[in-house]
Amino acid sequence: MSTSDPISRVALKKITPDVSAAMGALHGAAVSAARDAKVEPEILELVRIRASQINGCAFCLDMHTKDARSQGETEQRIYALNAWRETPFFNGRERAALALTEAVTLVHDGHVPDDVYAEAADVFDEEQIAALIWAATVINAYNRIAVATRMVPGGYQPAAK
Repeated sequence: MSTSDPISRVALKKITPDVSAAMGALHGAAVSAARDAKVEPEILELVRIRASQINGCAFCLDMHTKDARSQGETEQRIYALNAWRETPFFNGRERAALALTEAVTLVHDGHVPDDVYAEAADVFDEEQIAALIWAATVINAYNRIAVATRMVPGGYQPAAK
Protein backbone atom coordinates (compact mmCIF):
# COMPACT_ATOMS: atom_id res chain seq x y z
CA MET A 1 0.00 0.00 0.00
CA SER A 2 1.28 3.44 -0.89
CA THR A 3 2.06 6.02 1.76
CA SER A 4 1.55 8.90 -0.64
CA ASP A 5 -1.37 11.28 -0.44
CA PRO A 6 -4.77 9.68 -1.02
CA ILE A 7 -6.28 9.89 -4.45
CA SER A 8 -8.72 12.74 -4.99
CA ARG A 9 -12.31 11.50 -5.27
CA VAL A 10 -15.08 12.79 -7.49
CA ALA A 11 -17.35 15.52 -6.13
CA LEU A 12 -20.71 13.95 -7.04
CA LYS A 13 -22.77 17.04 -6.25
CA LYS A 14 -20.60 19.14 -8.57
CA ILE A 15 -20.25 16.61 -11.40
CA THR A 16 -23.81 15.24 -11.34
CA PRO A 17 -25.98 17.95 -9.75
CA ASP A 18 -29.24 16.60 -11.19
CA VAL A 19 -28.68 13.15 -9.71
CA SER A 20 -27.61 14.70 -6.41
CA ALA A 21 -30.78 16.80 -6.38
CA ALA A 22 -32.86 13.71 -7.10
CA MET A 23 -31.21 11.94 -4.17
CA GLY A 24 -32.01 14.94 -1.97
CA ALA A 25 -35.62 14.83 -3.16
CA LEU A 26 -35.81 11.10 -2.37
CA HIS A 27 -34.46 11.82 1.11
CA GLY A 28 -37.02 14.59 1.59
CA ALA A 29 -39.86 12.35 0.43
CA ALA A 30 -38.73 9.58 2.80
CA VAL A 31 -38.60 12.03 5.72
CA SER A 32 -42.08 13.32 4.84
CA ALA A 33 -43.45 9.78 4.61
CA ALA A 34 -42.03 8.97 8.04
CA ARG A 35 -43.45 12.16 9.54
CA ASP A 36 -46.87 11.53 7.95
CA ALA A 37 -46.84 7.94 9.22
CA LYS A 38 -45.91 9.21 12.70
CA VAL A 39 -42.65 7.29 12.96
CA GLU A 40 -40.79 8.75 15.91
CA PRO A 41 -37.84 10.97 14.87
CA GLU A 42 -35.73 9.18 17.49
CA ILE A 43 -36.31 5.87 15.74
CA LEU A 44 -35.30 7.36 12.40
CA GLU A 45 -31.99 8.55 13.84
CA LEU A 46 -31.37 5.11 15.37
CA VAL A 47 -32.04 3.60 11.93
CA ARG A 48 -29.58 6.00 10.29
CA ILE A 49 -26.89 5.43 12.90
CA ARG A 50 -27.23 1.64 12.87
CA ALA A 51 -27.06 1.34 9.08
CA SER A 52 -24.07 3.71 9.06
CA GLN A 53 -22.32 1.56 11.69
CA ILE A 54 -22.83 -1.56 9.59
CA ASN A 55 -21.60 0.20 6.45
CA GLY A 56 -18.62 1.84 8.17
CA CYS A 57 -19.64 5.33 7.09
CA ALA A 58 -17.76 7.79 9.29
CA PHE A 59 -19.35 10.84 7.68
CA CYS A 60 -22.91 9.64 8.29
CA LEU A 61 -22.08 8.42 11.80
CA ASP A 62 -20.74 11.87 12.64
CA MET A 63 -23.83 13.54 11.20
CA HIS A 64 -26.50 11.30 12.67
CA THR A 65 -25.02 10.92 16.13
CA LYS A 66 -24.89 14.71 16.33
CA ASP A 67 -28.48 14.95 15.09
CA ALA A 68 -29.58 12.30 17.60
CA ARG A 69 -27.90 14.10 20.49
CA SER A 70 -29.45 17.39 19.44
CA GLN A 71 -32.86 15.67 19.61
CA GLY A 72 -32.17 14.45 23.14
CA GLU A 73 -30.72 10.99 22.50
CA THR A 74 -28.45 9.77 25.30
CA GLU A 75 -24.78 8.98 24.94
CA GLN A 76 -25.42 5.60 26.60
CA ARG A 77 -27.87 4.50 23.92
CA ILE A 78 -25.70 5.81 21.08
CA TYR A 79 -22.64 3.97 22.43
CA ALA A 80 -24.62 0.76 22.94
CA LEU A 81 -26.38 0.83 19.59
CA ASN A 82 -23.85 -1.50 17.99
CA ALA A 83 -24.89 -4.13 20.57
CA TRP A 84 -28.56 -3.17 20.95
CA ARG A 85 -29.72 -6.78 21.33
CA GLU A 86 -27.57 -7.14 24.45
CA THR A 87 -28.95 -4.09 26.28
CA PRO A 88 -32.19 -3.12 28.03
CA PHE A 89 -31.97 0.41 26.58
CA PHE A 90 -34.28 0.02 23.58
CA ASN A 91 -38.05 -0.52 23.55
CA GLY A 92 -39.98 -2.94 21.34
CA ARG A 93 -40.58 -0.47 18.52
CA GLU A 94 -36.93 0.54 18.45
CA ARG A 95 -35.81 -3.10 18.48
CA ALA A 96 -38.14 -3.98 15.61
CA ALA A 97 -36.94 -0.97 13.61
CA LEU A 98 -33.29 -1.85 14.26
CA ALA A 99 -33.81 -5.49 13.25
CA LEU A 100 -35.56 -4.38 10.06
CA THR A 101 -32.78 -1.87 9.34
CA GLU A 102 -30.13 -4.54 9.76
CA ALA A 103 -32.01 -6.92 7.46
CA VAL A 104 -32.43 -4.25 4.76
CA THR A 105 -28.79 -3.16 5.11
CA LEU A 106 -27.51 -6.74 4.99
CA VAL A 107 -30.03 -7.88 2.38
CA HIS A 108 -27.38 -10.12 0.80
CA ASP A 109 -27.30 -12.14 4.03
CA GLY A 110 -30.67 -13.88 4.19
CA HIS A 111 -32.74 -11.16 2.56
CA VAL A 112 -35.36 -9.72 4.95
CA PRO A 113 -36.46 -12.77 6.95
CA ASP A 114 -40.16 -13.29 7.61
CA ASP A 115 -39.65 -13.23 11.38
CA VAL A 116 -37.95 -9.82 11.22
CA TYR A 117 -40.74 -8.44 9.05
CA ALA A 118 -43.39 -9.98 11.32
CA GLU A 119 -41.76 -8.40 14.38
CA ALA A 120 -41.95 -5.01 12.68
CA ALA A 121 -45.57 -5.65 11.62
CA ASP A 122 -46.46 -6.35 15.25
CA VAL A 123 -45.54 -2.82 16.32
CA PHE A 124 -45.76 -0.70 13.15
CA ASP A 125 -48.59 -0.25 10.68
CA GLU A 126 -48.03 -0.60 6.92
CA GLU A 127 -47.34 3.11 6.38
CA GLN A 128 -44.76 3.06 9.15
CA ILE A 129 -43.08 -0.08 7.80
CA ALA A 130 -42.94 1.50 4.36
CA ALA A 131 -41.40 4.65 5.87
CA LEU A 132 -38.82 2.60 7.77
CA ILE A 133 -37.86 0.66 4.63
CA TRP A 134 -37.44 3.93 2.76
CA ALA A 135 -35.40 5.44 5.62
CA ALA A 136 -33.10 2.41 5.65
CA THR A 137 -32.80 2.44 1.87
CA VAL A 138 -31.95 6.14 1.72
CA ILE A 139 -29.31 6.01 4.47
CA ASN A 140 -27.75 2.95 2.82
CA ALA A 141 -27.51 4.89 -0.45
CA TYR A 142 -26.01 7.91 1.33
CA ASN A 143 -23.54 5.63 3.14
CA ARG A 144 -22.35 4.28 -0.19
CA ILE A 145 -21.97 7.77 -1.63
CA ALA A 146 -20.03 9.04 1.40
CA VAL A 147 -17.77 5.97 1.56
CA ALA A 148 -17.10 5.88 -2.20
CA THR A 149 -16.23 9.58 -2.32
CA ARG A 150 -14.44 9.61 1.06
CA MET A 151 -16.52 12.42 2.52
CA VAL A 152 -14.66 13.79 5.54
CA PRO A 153 -16.48 13.69 8.89
CA GLY A 154 -16.28 16.35 11.56
CA GLY A 155 -17.63 19.52 10.00
CA TYR A 156 -21.34 18.82 10.21
CA GLN A 157 -23.41 20.71 12.78
CA PRO A 158 -27.13 20.09 13.41
CA ALA A 159 -29.52 22.85 12.47
CA ALA A 160 -30.29 25.25 15.28
CA LYS A 161 -33.65 24.72 16.92
